[in-house]
Amino acid sequence: MRISHLAAVLAATAANASAIQQVMKARPDATLAAARPKETGVGHFSEWSRENKRQFLIDWQNERSSEWILVMGNEGGDLDSMTSALTWAYHLQHSTQNDTHPVKAIALLQTPTDALDLRPENKLALDNSKMSSGHSDLLTLDELPEDPDTLAEAIKGIVLVDHPIPLRKWRKAPILSIFDHHKDSGAGQDAKPRVFEKVASCTSLVARQMLDELEKLPEEYHMPHELLELILSAIAIDSGGLESATKEDRKIAQRVLTRSNWRESDLSDKMEALAKKLKDAKKDLDHLGLRDLLRRDWKGDLVDTPSPRTPTVSLGFSSIPYSMDEQIKNKTEFGELFDWFAIEAAWTAQVGADISVALNKYKTRDDKGKKQKIREIVLCVRTDVRINANQADSLFETVSEAIEADEFLKVKRWHRAGELGTRQMVWTHEQEEAGRKVIRPIVEAAVEAWDMEVPT
Repeated sequence: MRISHLAAVLAATAANASAIQQVMKARPDATLAAARPKETGVGHFSEWSRENKRQFLIDWQNERSSEWILVMGNEGGDLDSMTSALTWAYHLQHSTQNDTHPVKAIALLQTPTDALDLRPENKLALDNSKMSSGHSDLLTLDELPEDPDTLAEAIKGIVLVDHPIPLRKWRKAPILSIFDHHKDSGAGQDAKPRVFEKVASCTSLVARQMLDELEKLPEEYHMPHELLELILSAIAIDSGGLESATKEDRKIAQRVLTRSNWRESDLSDKMEALAKKLKDAKKDLDHLGLRDLLRRDWKGDLVDTPSPRTPTVSLGFSSIPYSMDEQIKNKTEFGELFDWFAIEAAWTAQVGADISVALNKYKTRDDKGKKQKIREIVLCVRTDVRINANQADSLFETVSEAIEADEFLKVKRWHRAGELGTRQMVWTHEQEEAGRKVIRPIVEAAVEAWDMEVPT
């Protein structure tokens, strides 16, 4: 009866999918309402962040969005991305506060409010920084009072941190600055500063620029210790307590530590302790169901294709630290294969994705008891958003061939691949470093080269 009931619900959902998607795919979880915090944050950083958010919304209401700069990281919303955005927004405002025309800047977290706690390490770091409960000090995607496509044309511009290019919905906004520790994708050639540098944490780049400019001011503005400690937390978790840090990460971390309330601590000891606490928090995911695991680190955007009939498709990636077998057994209601794909389909319908890729990773032991790190790639292609069934078949085949042909990955089909449905596939591989940064370019290149014209 329960399975029949689920089938009926899924059928009803499919029948109304187009109407639901029109409302939800651009603004997932937009039905959630903001509420007053149960506990208001203490300290200058929390007070500034809350008042800054209030002023932004007041100016939007009075049609003064053009006075504002939005500082934004990637849509995965990890601690590095969030801290980089908050740090640079704080610096832009405070470094110009004595100017004739001070800058108005606010950090935008490109995740819904209720998704922030899906990263327990973020919650811990924010709690340590004495921010308000419920993340009410922060401006999140679902709190934007206007659609990004139209707001992008109204605002003064955007600053990108921990991300090399803006999402499609922000591409009408001028790119004023970029800070990133990934590959330069060529966006924002006129941006100043425009910093691309290989370091463990993007926060290191933002903090360096902030301190360099701060120390050149006639009079330094107040730097709250809560923000300095948030910066150290982001660098710590991204560098494994400085274990994988570059010389630049270490140098910046020491400069920040010297200004913080932890100035008497040894840098290595403090960063190791921070990293351990944050890493332990990051692993605390056992209470999350599959839908939350799919969306906690979701990153996606529109990808251009050569096809005049289908010029763009929506592609999204999730990262999950559990095996497919464990997710099915412990993260779905019925503990069965069909349920994993039903939940995945409900999520991608909500965000309007044509192609989704779940990247799973887990540890196991071989026959000799030696630990092995295994990764899985789960590919699904939908037909109800932009492409019909024939096109979806062709696109699925194109992406599948690209993944299976990659000589570095050397993927193998999952042990239950024969049970999968149409346009579904799962592969395993043992390339420990082949996470999203490796897989995403392979999939994107295949989509960008895909060109099949099938009459609708």
